[in-house]
Amino acid sequence: MASSKPVGLFDSGVGGLTVVREMFRQLPQEDLIYVGDNARCPYGSRPPEQVRQFSFQIMDFLVDLGVKMIIIACNTATAASLNEARERYSIPILGVITPGSRAAISSTRTGRIGVIGTEVTVRIGAYAREIHRINPRLQVVSQACPPFVKIVEEGDMYSEHARRVVEEYLAPLKREMIDVLILGCTHYPILGPVIQNVAGDRVQLISSAEETAREASLILADRNLLNNHNLQPVHKFYTTGDTEHFAEIAERWLEHPVSLESLVL
Repeated sequence: MASSKPVGLFDSGVGGLTVVREMFRQLPQEDLIYVGDNARCPYGSRPPEQVRQFSFQIMDFLVDLGVKMIIIACNTATAASLNEARERYSIPILGVITPGSRAAISSTRTGRIGVIGTEVTVRIGAYAREIHRINPRLQVVSQACPPFVKIVEEGDMYSEHARRVVEEYLAPLKREMIDVLILGCTHYPILGPVIQNVAGDRVQLISSAEETAREASLILADRNLLNNHNLQPVHKFYTTGDTEHFAEIAERWLEHPVSLESLVL
């Protein structure tokens, strides 16, 4: 039994589009609804209680639209709201932290894993806690990188300024001789080429987007919710911020035209 209902995703801004791109690749027949809360971005420096409030506003909106699954395509929102969301809603709720942690554990050769993320994600210790739950012997070093989200939201990924900021924030992790670096914010893969260049070839970057899409596929298949006969999927995008700016970044990143509407929460 298949389901033609859409999959809902949300993020504080454009970062969750990294997960959308993977969904396009791995689940091309699924209809998607994406919400970018650009007007209230970034989430990473806000109190967890406020992030939780924003997250439930958006998830209520997606549930009202009839989605069959919600992907919290934001590390900060995952850390702040995932457990409570699973109790609140009857549909599957998937975050990005567990899939990313699993990928890092399977990739490290030295047992030294770096994590970069927002202030909330790092302060809560979301990745370190999840990694140590699976394998307590691994060493995890975390670094908050507050300016990274702003760089991506402003479309400033290719500037010399962006490179200088990345070099400054990655310096402590490079001294720790990590061999795996988790991009613990869905905005960061958009800055990925600069991060990889600064981190060096010996460090493998882990984006939770690929693993999250894979886990979504498994959950939908297990619950007989895959949309198996959809030859013309429909994708809807909403932003609480500037629609023109969002569309420009989205279409460049997704290499796909977007149907975009403004949303007031």
